[in-house]
Parts: sequence; structure tokens; C-alpha cells
Amino acid sequence: MTNLKKNANLVEALGSSLRSGDHGLKAVPGLVKRVLAEEAWRSFLTQRGELVEYDRFEEFVATPPLKGLGASIDLVRTLVRDDPVALDLFDQATRGQAGRRTDLLDNIQEVGVLAPSGTSREAGLRRLRKDRPDLHAEVLTGALSTHAAMVKAGFRKRKISIPVTTPQDAAKALRRNLEPEQIKELAKLLAVDD
Repeated sequence: MTNLKKNANLVEALGSSLRSGDHGLKAVPGLVKRVLAEEAWRSFLTQRGELVEYDRFEEFVATPPLKGLGASIDLVRTLVRDDPVALDLFDQATRGQAGRRTDLLDNIQEVGVLAPSGTSREAGLRRLRKDRPDLHAEVLTGALSTHAAMVKAGFRKRKISIPVTTPQDAAKALRRNLEPEQIKELAKLLAVDD
């Protein structure tokens, strides 16, 4: 059974934190986690005793207070981006609803949210959640970064930065990151044929 007053308290705390200064903004990731995990945003009573219900998180975020947060999805995403658990819950709440097909145009116009892509943390979390739940769990506990988990899963290639200031600096970086056999193979590949 939904506890509407408890949900209202969570929603009000999140809305208040979004509207207050730096101190309040620090509380946002934790409150977003609770509001999403407990689905408090779906159904709650306002301070005036009005019942508010939502099917879409985006609508809840955009609706002005007291019936919503009066914020943008981009703002909430920015505020939770450094918390993998909050970001993962946010991604789950803002992606297309299960069983509901939305084409790209509807997604852009109605929701204003595109699926994460490329090397973004959200895209990595989504891929890990779908294809490697074991590594996804390690990211959420803080044991691995999203990038490290993607590399471990084989979804991304491991890359290093190589300083090109001098050949010695480049060689040092390569020796730190390659196995001896790989260094020998690289040396053969770099040998200049006259």
C-alpha cells in the first residue's frame, strides 16, 4: 500500500533541496535515489491535501511545485551524475516505459530526453545493467568505475595516454602498460625499413 504522506515528505524534501542553495543541492542525489527507489513521485499528497499521480517521471519533474519539482530533466541529471546509483535509477525512470513504444520524434518533443549514447556514464550503466548485471552491481557499490567495468566486460577497449614530448617519455608509458611480448611486437612494427 502506498503511503501518500511519506511520499509527500520525500517529494517536498527533494523539491526544497532543488530550490535552495549549495547546501540543499548536495542532498539532491540522495533524495533522488529515495524518491525513485520508493517511487514516491508516482503518487503523493500535496501540502494542501491534493492527491497527485504521475505515470512519467519527466512530467513530475517539469510540473511546478507543489505538484512537482518545477525543474528540468537536464538539471536533475546534472545533479545526480556523480552518484552512480542515483544516475542509474534516473536513467531507468527517464527511458521509454516498458511496453510503451515511442518513436524518436515523440521522445524528443514530448519527453525531451534521448537515450544516452557513446561513452557517457549513463550509456555505460545502461549497457552493464542489460548485459552484465554482475559488473553493474560492482559499479553501484563503488568497487569499479563505469569505464573500468565496461573495459572488463569487453564493451570498450582499454586506452592509455602517451606523452609525445620525447621518445623516452613515450617508451616509459608503453613499458608501464604493456607486457614484454607486446613491447617486442611493437618494436618490430615500429622498425623503420629503408
